[in-house]
Amino acid sequence: MRVVKEKTENEKQLEAEFLELLEGSFSYTPPERGEIRNAIILQIDPRGDIIVDLKAKQDGIVPSQDIDRLDPEFRAKLAVGESVPVYVMNPRDQDGNLIVSINQGLQQYDWEAAKALLDNEEVVEVVVTGHNRGGVLARWKRLEGFIPTSHLVTLGAGGNDRRDTLASLSSRMLGVKVIEVDQERRRLIFSEREAQKEWRQQQKARLLSELMEGDVVMGTVTGLRDFGAFVNLGGADGLIHVSELAWHRVDHPRDVLHIGDEIEVYVLSLDRDSNRIALSRKRLLPDPWSDAMNRYHEGQEVEGTVTNVVDFGAFIALDDGLEGLLHLSEMGDGTLKEPHSYIKKGDRLQLRISRLEPDKRRVGFTQRDSIGSAPVLDLETGLPVGEPAAAMPSDEPDAVDGPASIEGSEPPVAEAPSESTPVDEAPSA
Repeated sequence: MRVVKEKTENEKQLEAEFLELLEGSFSYTPPERGEIRNAIILQIDPRGDIIVDLKAKQDGIVPSQDIDRLDPEFRAKLAVGESVPVYVMNPRDQDGNLIVSINQGLQQYDWEAAKALLDNEEVVEVVVTGHNRGGVLARWKRLEGFIPTSHLVTLGAGGNDRRDTLASLSSRMLGVKVIEVDQERRRLIFSEREAQKEWRQQQKARLLSELMEGDVVMGTVTGLRDFGAFVNLGGADGLIHVSELAWHRVDHPRDVLHIGDEIEVYVLSLDRDSNRIALSRKRLLPDPWSDAMNRYHEGQEVEGTVTNVVDFGAFIALDDGLEGLLHLSEMGDGTLKEPHSYIKKGDRLQLRISRLEPDKRRVGFTQRDSIGSAPVLDLETGLPVGEPAAAMPSDEPDAVDGPASIEGSEPPVAEAPSESTPVDEAPSA
């Protein structure tokens, strides 16, 4: 009679492991250079090397130099039994060792993230680490990528030499988009140009979500146009329409602002659908008409600046912004035929107040000795108030070239701009 001996649990486990190894030997593929595998830490050598098991016929060695490149916080967490990704650097060195890298293995996660960025076109920040003839090197997480010169927007402060210009970008942080990912060739290409438009839109959307109408914020003047001034509020521009620059008439924003000026602005309105930010400068300046009667009186001597010259006279702004008309008949001795040869825009004049009507936001000036008989003048036509339009001179104000005529209806700047200047007429920022 044959006696069958039962296998112990230990023998069963050893047999299962043997069968697993036997089956694995038929499908075994040796590690190849550039391959990334998951490995188990077997030993941390006091000299700094780490021994790992990556299911190969021999254990892998992670050199101490590679460990030194790891983030200190991550390096402190390494322990026997932990699973880590490793990059096969050399399947067999001169001593027959399998050399692997944890640092480059961890980059696998970053490559996968880079591929996701390529798909979703998200904007990220990179740090410039160097340059060559074709562009600049940039670090993103653990990866080093490249920004070709043709995809750079930010210009450095270097000299005329292209190399100096690229070198001046070192350590700068740039917003970029990923435009090419090739992990096998370790090729990662960024574009600042592609990111610029979306980056600005993101910054503007952020500002629009944080700002409220009525806020007062600091900004930097970035552009001057006929219709107004652009002000950067920290990543996005808002527009001050020319009518909101000052209480007096402003022919062009350069008359009161310069590019680079840092100014306080008042948030007039926010259009989150069209990403428009309308700003005002004059709302933060004192309204010169609010206490004009307390500071001025008829006959008072004042000094003002010519803001515009028209056929029937000149518009004068006092230093506090109060603006009125010096009629041709009140210039000099009153015998002038036309004002253009007598005064010009920007001149400083000594005057006297001939008429003061704060309720109508009107003031008239004179250079003549006697002001008692000065008529009340219509600031649009230059004629005495109540005189029929048929009596107007042939060179009508609406034929005058310049801001003295505004759509032929409202008086020119002798009346201060209305508090309700329509913001939606301002061009988009």
